[in-house]
Amino acid sequence: MRLVPGIVLAVTALTLTACSSGSNSSTESASTSTAAPSSSTTAPPTTTPTQGDCGAMYLSQFTQRQKLAQLLTVGVTGEADAANVVKTEQIGGIFIGSWTDKAMLAQHQVDAVQKASRIPLMVTIDEEGGRVSRAKDLIGVAPSARVIAQTMSPDQFYDFSLDRAKKLKALGVTVDFAPDVDVSAQPDDSVIGDRSFSDDPNTVVQYAGAFIRALKDAGLGSVMKHFPGHGSGSGDSHTGAVQTPPLDQMQDKDLVPFRQLVDSGAAVMVGHLDVPGLTTPNVPASISPEAMKLLRQGTGYGAAPFEGVIFTDDLGGMAAITNRMTIEEAVEHALIAGADNALWITTDAVPKVLDRLEDAVKSGRLSGAQVDASVLRMAKFKGSAPHC
Repeated sequence: MRLVPGIVLAVTALTLTACSSGSNSSTESASTSTAAPSSSTTAPPTTTPTQGDCGAMYLSQFTQRQKLAQLLTVGVTGEADAANVVKTEQIGGIFIGSWTDKAMLAQHQVDAVQKASRIPLMVTIDEEGGRVSRAKDLIGVAPSARVIAQTMSPDQFYDFSLDRAKKLKALGVTVDFAPDVDVSAQPDDSVIGDRSFSDDPNTVVQYAGAFIRALKDAGLGSVMKHFPGHGSGSGDSHTGAVQTPPLDQMQDKDLVPFRQLVDSGAAVMVGHLDVPGLTTPNVPASISPEAMKLLRQGTGYGAAPFEGVIFTDDLGGMAAITNRMTIEEAVEHALIAGADNALWITTDAVPKVLDRLEDAVKSGRLSGAQVDASVLRMAKFKGSAPHC
């Protein structure tokens, strides 16, 4: 994506006192619709009876609609917009974009928004450095990833990133949609370009790994993007469909950083990418059960199973999706496919998205057990999960 904790109710506090962990392991409609994937590829995690009881207690504080809302992250314009969507729908996350009133951070308005949330609200931002830097006026300018890899050692980059991450944390941010782990030699001003550390996947692993460690040590969640790899894509998913090389040609390049960093604690953002040999035609990775299965299971690209959170790229402002379907369709497809969290950049569609998702659960198109598993993954990522 180029543009791309709150007051807990007393009953929640009682529930989580015995079984919580405070760790930080951590734009619309279109003409044609793609058929929804028919079934989920993500099974609920295996739990012991005690873990299951604890998870059930955590989940019991939510209505079905509120559980579904926990799986959405939406862009906000400012404090009033954010407070309204959190108070009315108990949305799981908000996104601070280039269009958002920076008083949200500079004047700590996110604190008031947090108070409207029953559990810690995820406050996300796109802060890669370089040309994708939403907080540079508040925390300082950072060079592009490509320049970083040419001018700093990984250790120096860790120290530099830790300082900026601590400043983000102090502003109320909880998750950074970074690092970009795409492997690319494309021109600096292309869609990925200088957002990539290098065209050498091992260099990308070194620098992205340093970034992830810095964010974790500052108490922020990190999100690797854009699975399974945008670095050699045919164009810009903001403006239309993008095709990558065939999956077998991505094994020794694009997929290497994800393979090597799958256990880093970072979440993963799946891109709107058509991948020959992986995705069904006209079903990009962000709504593809096959892409989610590849990431979740690890088999097919030689990686360990991924147990963390899967985010979509922006489903509401990028033509690779909006030329194909409405935001309601896109969110439903993404969650059915196996994403844990659907991201888009405005709040106006939240009620109708939730209406559709409730119907999807009621009709059986979306598994209630899968929703519960995603809510618990999100809770762990946000540091509010039961840990029994």
